This record gives sequence, C-alpha cells and structure tokens, in this order.
Amino acid sequence: MSPKKQIRYYKTLHDDFVESSDQDFTLPEDYVWVRESIKARLARPILYSIGYLFALIYGKAVLHLKIVRAIDMKDYRNTGAVVYGNHTQPIGDVFVPALVCAPKQCYTIASPANLGIPVIGTLLPWMGALPIPSDFKQMRKFLSAVRQRLQENNCVIVYPEQHVWPYCTQIRPYPATSFDYAVKNKVPAFCMTTTYQHRRFSEKPRATVYLDGPFYADASLSPQAQKEALRDQVYACMQKRSKQSTYQYMEYRPMQGAEDHGGK
Repeated sequence: MSPKKQIRYYKTLHDDFVESSDQDFTLPEDYVWVRESIKARLARPILYSIGYLFALIYGKAVLHLKIVRAIDMKDYRNTGAVVYGNHTQPIGDVFVPALVCAPKQCYTIASPANLGIPVIGTLLPWMGALPIPSDFKQMRKFLSAVRQRLQENNCVIVYPEQHVWPYCTQIRPYPATSFDYAVKNKVPAFCMTTTYQHRRFSEKPRATVYLDGPFYADASLSPQAQKEALRDQVYACMQKRSKQSTYQYMEYRPMQGAEDHGGK
C-alpha cells in the first residue's frame, strides 16, 4: 500500500485539531487533586495496572510502538522527575508515558476537557491525571499536588505544546512556563520525543519514542533564566530526535498570514 499524506492547515500554533465531547468542561470549585481516602488508595494501583495493560496493547496493536531509552529510569528511583513530550497522540499520550517511564509511576498534567470524555474522563484522575485548574483560586492546590507527586519520586508528565496535533513530526515552539515545575521543585527534567516511520502495507506509520535526559536547571541563574535555559536544552534535544521521523502521515502547513510562533 503506497503511503498517502494528509495535509492540515493552521492559523496559529494554538489551533485545536482534536476536541473532546465536552471541550468547555471546567473543574468544580471543590475539585480534589490528591485523593487520600481508603477507596482511592485501593483503586489507584488497580486502575493504574489496567491502564498499563491497555498501554501495552494499544502501543503494540495501534502505534506499533518502539521505545528507545538513552537512560534507565531505575537509576532515578530516589527522585521525582518532570518529563516533557511532544503532543501528537490523543489517546497514546495519556497511556504511553507509563511504558516509557516504568518502573516509575506517572501523573500527567492535562486539560480539564479530558475529564469531560464519557466514561474514560471519570477514570483519568484515578489513573494519575492532574487537570489544570479552571480557576486561579485552585492553583495553590494544583501546585501542591504536583509537588507531592514529585516528592513521592514519581514522574510528572507535561506536554508544553499544549494542543494535540496528531502524527505531527515537527516540534512546535513552546514557552518556558511549564519548566517552572522542574525548577521550583529542584528535580531533573527529561524529554520523550515521539517520532514516526513508514510501515509496509499501511498508510499509518509506526511510532518510536525516545527518552533522553536528565537535564538540570542552572542554580546560578535567576529563576526565569533557569526556566528558559532548561527549556532550550529540552527543546534542542527534541528537535534533534524529531529528525528520526522518516514519514509524514499528516503534514501541517500554515495558512496564508498565519502566526507561526509559539513563545520560544
């Protein structure tokens, strides 16, 4: 089967190409990011194991996934870590980090819209989703949850591009804002870069994910400069890894007069 390229056009790098069934879902005022009840403590490992099994099946059957690790997360069992990835799979990006970062457990910072997805949305918080606050008043509890998960030596997963562009092979520019998680909590940053290669007898490519790091903030710099320098290191690594993409299933092109910047 000869490959066929799909072309999508964007106005800005913040365009959404994938929307949930309840894109405007907002968190309730009393939303709880860290559930400490007995029910929650019992349910989380069970649901996480189910999610991990689903990731194995989905990765093999749908993404034909290959994982290449420049490092072994076992060597970082005594520290939390923030892992930054390019956002190219609406379902895979939820589950694949569990495979990439094993044996460490993952908590993924996600849009509240994901919680509006029927059935799956209600399960995501139990499987480690950390939805971004809908209200500034909720920010303190959200940041406290991120800090707690890192202090528990887990991985916090961040997609700084913010919006899912399926099968996108370019690394979109992103601001240094999300690198505050690594800087403030004094933990190493890593990056996982999803790339795509052509598969025989199929239009859809297979995915290869590269895990690289660690990257550390330079404490001699100001907090803002630390975030920007750390962003630059991670972005450069992701750019280098993205060259391992050998096939474009979907190509993204700017419309005439489109804004082709994203804060970098």
